[in-house]
This record gives sequence, C-alpha cells and structure tokens, in this order.
Amino acid sequence: MLTRFAPSPTGELHLGHAYSAVLAHSAARAAGGRFVLRIDDIDGSRSREEYVAASLADLAWLGIDWDGEPVRQSQRLADYAAALDTLRARDLVYPCFCTRADIAASLSAPHGPSGAIYPGTCCNLAAEDRARRIAAGEAHCWRLAMDRAAAQAGDLAWEEQGQRMRPADPRAHGDIVLARKDAPASYHLASTLDDANMGVTHVVRGADLIASTDVHRLLQELLDLPTPVYRHHGLICGLDGKRLAKRDAAASLASLRAAGVDGRALAADLRAGRLPTGYSLQNP
Repeated sequence: MLTRFAPSPTGELHLGHAYSAVLAHSAARAAGGRFVLRIDDIDGSRSREEYVAASLADLAWLGIDWDGEPVRQSQRLADYAAALDTLRARDLVYPCFCTRADIAASLSAPHGPSGAIYPGTCCNLAAEDRARRIAAGEAHCWRLAMDRAAAQAGDLAWEEQGQRMRPADPRAHGDIVLARKDAPASYHLASTLDDANMGVTHVVRGADLIASTDVHRLLQELLDLPTPVYRHHGLICGLDGKRLAKRDAAASLASLRAAGVDGRALAADLRAGRLPTGYSLQNP
C-alpha cells in the first residue's frame, strides 16, 4: 500500500487537513506500506514557500513521518505537457479563447459538479481559425472534448474501500479545463498523473472530491494509467457548522500549536474519530 498527502501551499493547514493526513498515514503504516508527500505548488500566483515549510512543520508536530523526499508538482511540468500532447494528438482537447466574462455572458446550461458547464463556444472552431489565433498569441486554455473522450473511454467503474461504485459520469462536468497559461495543468490532470507516477495505490481524501473521481477515472483510462482504490472521508465542520477552509484561522494547526495543543495527542484523537470540542464530522 502507498498513500499520499498533497497539500497546496496557498495557506495554513487546518484541522481538516490534519484529519486527511492522519487517515492516509495510518492506513499505510497499518498495512506495512509507504506514505509519501506531494506539494501541489503549480498555482504560481498563490503558492508560497513559507507555506511549504509550515506544512512540513505541522505534520511533524502531529507525529506524521513520510517516506522519501516530498514531490513537487512544479518540477513535473514536462510530464503534464507530454500528457496534453498525447490527448491533443488524439483530438481529445481543443483550445478555448473565451474569457471568464465571455462564458458568464453566454451561459445557459445548468451547473455541474465542477461548477458552471462550459457552453462549447470554441469546440467547433475551424482548425485554421484555431491555428491562426494561437499563432497570433491570443490567450487560451485547453479543454477536454468530453463527449469524444467519454465515448472512447467506455465504462469507468471504480472501487471505494473494497466496494465497486457506480460507473463514473464525467460528462456531468462538461468540457473541463486541463491547462491554461497561468496553470500548466489543472488539478484533475496533475493529480491523476502524479498519483500514477508516484505509485499511489490508495487515495485517501475528503468527500468534497468524490465528484472529481469521475474525471480522474476518465483521464486514467485515456492515458492508460492504473486506477487506485479510493477512500473519501467525511469533512470536519467548524463552530458555525460549515466545513473548514484555509481562511478559518481558529482551526489552523499553527493556531492550535500556539495554544499549547499536543499535536501527537490530537492525531491520536483524529485517528479514533474524536474531534476537539465544537467541531463535527460531516459524513459523505
């Protein structure tokens, strides 16, 4: 078994991150397996090196050790580009020149699991028009041609803690973005490729990412990648009943440490399903 924890260095880790890391670490260690870290740092405008250091300090405070050196997504850009080239050669991605304002003004479709579904404005542009606009340096992202991709992939079942789940439904997400100028790979593409490259056998993550599994299963099938076993755990909610976010300073691990909380004792409590007073677990 190989599990991972993959924080984004865009803010301080909070109690919810600790819960996810503890569960992933405990699963690997109980099975005599490995636990690895990945730093999801390809958001160049928001990632900060001080948050990388803070995340490592938080994990050490919790008593969580890891195997090998942390992997950084920012060092894997060539792999993301190669995967995009593969999909491009199969006519499964297309350039989209729409701005956010363009999309907001034209949307008539309902929302899907990933938000508003792209209306397909650029999907049917002529190849000559696409090439001309790219050559002219017009800003664009690359979107997955979802209908063609899903048709090629076929059945996309997956396993959740030993139970075969209903077939994935990536079409519900529409033509998702896989890369753009300021982010050379989307979360979907980077995470799927990295899990395969790192040999992750079991993905332990929050229930808010269950819908993302539909897209990840599709990409695994298209790129001939192995499919890990998934465990989507409940989400910790704060004193206001809402699930925690990085802006919730009171629940940050740094604030808990500063308040004198014993990190290893906290990890033991989380492992046993016990939460600090006032916090609750929202199950899937």
